[in-house]
Amino acid sequence: MFELLATDPSSSARRGRLTTPHGVIETPIFMPVGTQATVKAVHPQELRSLDAQIILGNTYHLWVRPGTEIIGAAGGLHKFMNWDRPILTDSGGFQVFSLAKLRKLKEEGCYFNNHVDGTPMFLGPETAMEIQATLGSDIAMLFDECTPWPCKHEDARSSMELTLRWARRCRDWIDKHQPQTGGGAQLHFGIVQGSTFEDLRQRCAREMVAMGFSGYAIGGLSVGEPEEDMMRIAEWTCPLLPQNQARYAMGLGTPPQIVELIARGIDMFDCVLPTRLARNGTAYTHDGPMNLRNNKFAKDFRPLSEDTHPLCQGFSRAYIRHLINTQEVLGLRLISLHNLHFYLSLASRARLAIEQGCFAEFRAEVVARYQNRPETSDT
Repeated sequence: MFELLATDPSSSARRGRLTTPHGVIETPIFMPVGTQATVKAVHPQELRSLDAQIILGNTYHLWVRPGTEIIGAAGGLHKFMNWDRPILTDSGGFQVFSLAKLRKLKEEGCYFNNHVDGTPMFLGPETAMEIQATLGSDIAMLFDECTPWPCKHEDARSSMELTLRWARRCRDWIDKHQPQTGGGAQLHFGIVQGSTFEDLRQRCAREMVAMGFSGYAIGGLSVGEPEEDMMRIAEWTCPLLPQNQARYAMGLGTPPQIVELIARGIDMFDCVLPTRLARNGTAYTHDGPMNLRNNKFAKDFRPLSEDTHPLCQGFSRAYIRHLINTQEVLGLRLISLHNLHFYLSLASRARLAIEQGCFAEFRAEVVARYQNRPETSDT
């Protein structure tokens, strides 16, 4: 399923290839987020033109709306959303974290009121796996609990142990309902938790790997912890994950964070920043983010970047700023396409750098250009 093609001598960066039922994924890879069965404001054909090899859907949100009955009747998530390439679905574990005020966490799973109309619902390991099987995603994530930051060691340990018990129940469900293997089988990724504690992360990684899943993710990142902790967690965890399986850092990050985590052995990334910041008028460039709402761009007739999506070519910063300030949909669409192009190109450049043996230079360039630049700088 995962083939390791090349490694970087200066770091733990890897060039790989992951085979799924709906296609091959070249890694390192960035995965656009399509929470509600759509990447916001972007047509599937535009995603293909961006060479988006895989996108994300969210189990919790799709379960609430439109529901698995409708998606199942459509023939699965791929047919429902007219997307013929791979899809990864989150298990809903992060929503268990984010809905903390509406939930009751039990050994069997999570009882909560949904965020749409307050209907009482229950989500547990078996339910999450069953929903994802109905969705028909290529990669299904195990159900886990994500701890907040900061977090006491005792609380992190209790949460991590619950995640491991839930993983065992997911493993049992998979063995009973989806025992087949091969090119047509749904892949299942275990999630390593443990907050910012080395002993917990390493214990979780060892025990998760022992259960034998298709790949592994590092969860509980980008929940407020300092960036240096994020990097340390990857350094503690990646050496304990199998070399011949994919590694996924969930829910992050900025361009330099992605490059630094590639250097630590991560293969797959997802993040809402490219489209979320686009809706706020922020475009990514090689020299940092650019907030087009700022007055300095009112008469700036240069393009967003020399390297942008073809549909963005010919439009100036001044014009796109005008669209954003007048709340015209074209503005957020253009910046969304540009930002997704930037992130996907970053992953492509990383792959090429690893293949050509110049990842160290690529890494240094990306990090230096973003050094000390906030995410909404005035580039």
